[in-house]
Amino acid sequence: MAITQALADSFKKSLLDGDMDFRSAGGDTFKLALYTSDATLNASTTAYSTTEEIPASGQYSAGGGTLINGGTSVASSTAIVDFQDLSFTGVTISTRGALIYNSSSAVTSNAAVAVLDFGSDKSVTAGTFTIQFPAFTTAASIIRIA
Repeated sequence: MAITQALADSFKKSLLDGDMDFRSAGGDTFKLALYTSDATLNASTTAYSTTEEIPASGQYSAGGGTLINGGTSVASSTAIVDFQDLSFTGVTISTRGALIYNSSSAVTSNAAVAVLDFGSDKSVTAGTFTIQFPAFTTAASIIRIA
């Protein structure tokens, strides 16, 4: 099993088909689910699945948490998306990666957007686990299309 950071291939096609809406007001709902190191997630991932998702704990439950979309922008020929940091409180978990997915897609149920590889297992015991998204810049944003 392996988690490999990537934009999902199916996401790229969905963008071209007009099936993803990243507007901060009135756009689609995006979520983030956490996975164990036994998960297989990569560019071929097409949709959210509970297979190897971390078990429910504290504020974390199946399906993960809803992301707050901070908007989109384009500069220097690169389009970017911004999400606010996401925290789960009162959790005892160990996770290796995450899947960002579109939970409101009318075309593909829970359509995969991006796989995040944390590089190693990240754990917390009876505490707060925070996904800290990078700066909203063309060089750092979590989703960049150049």
